[in-house]
Amino acid sequence: MTYTAGSLIEATDYNGFAATNSGANVNDIWGTGSGDKGYGQGTTLGTVSTGGTVSASSWADLNNRITSLGNHTNTGITSRSNPTTGSVISILANLNTDLTNVTNNRGNAVSSGTISDSWTGSTAKTSATGSGGATWTITWTHTVTFPSANQARYFWNAGGLVKIDVSKTSTGNTGDPEWNDLASTLCGDVWISGRVNNAAQSIAGVSYTGTTKIGGTGTPNTLATTTGWYTLTADGAEYYVYKQFADTAPYTSNYILHTIAKNSGATTLTIRTYWVNSEGDTITGGTAPSGATPGTAPCTIVTYYPPSTTYLTNTWGTPTVLSAVSAPVY
Repeated sequence: MTYTAGSLIEATDYNGFAATNSGANVNDIWGTGSGDKGYGQGTTLGTVSTGGTVSASSWADLNNRITSLGNHTNTGITSRSNPTTGSVISILANLNTDLTNVTNNRGNAVSSGTISDSWTGSTAKTSATGSGGATWTITWTHTVTFPSANQARYFWNAGGLVKIDVSKTSTGNTGDPEWNDLASTLCGDVWISGRVNNAAQSIAGVSYTGTTKIGGTGTPNTLATTTGWYTLTADGAEYYVYKQFADTAPYTSNYILHTIAKNSGATTLTIRTYWVNSEGDTITGGTAPSGATPGTAPCTIVTYYPPSTTYLTNTWGTPTVLSAVSAPVY
């Protein structure tokens, strides 16, 4: 590339940084992009005809855009002054290095947006489950729907997260103590991230690897740490990402399982949670959750944290969550 200290600054240099370099260019990250590149941030940088003059304002726009990307992704950017009209435009130090770094870090975010804890449907089994020693399974289905496939990409690319929380504290039946322990103590929260650039994402200072367990004292029997939105095939197939068994005999065959799936249009994330009781004990119902706060009943709550809008505009829209809990299968 010609962009080195002491060389002339050419249109092809600017165009590469702005739009045409195959490995790293601003428009791929800032604009619509494709796959795990693109925040959907409106107007992209224009290019200059070969041999044409790149204005000081164009260089300033490029520099400012890289700074914004650095701020959002918490990537250190070289301090430099923008060129001004009428001045000789010198090489902007480390421009290629900074652009490469924000491209590699494009899935990171310095902070998260505010939790969305509203949904349509039911998240809790408020009546008692089990009778006569029969085994049973309760199934929760949560569907997170994005306004479009591109807006789903913007959500995950810019640092969006989906959280799965299970809980139960009700008492009164023989199966309650161990199920309370399994749901409210062993499991912890399971977070789904995009796995942008096929790597862990640092979001608000926390590393999310695709499927990430935070909290809970149990050691999962299944934890698909590197399975996230971009790992899923867009065909509705269920991926087993988390399974935790109870830890006290004779209940150690009871478990909670999470699966995730992406639809063929890449506009929905479907999460299924199975509570499987192999011992046949009855458990008590209880009160339903309020927002993201569990009640006492067996529940699975799915919420999401949209990307931060400190340095970006909301282009991902407002995803919706539909929740349903099945009658126990005996």
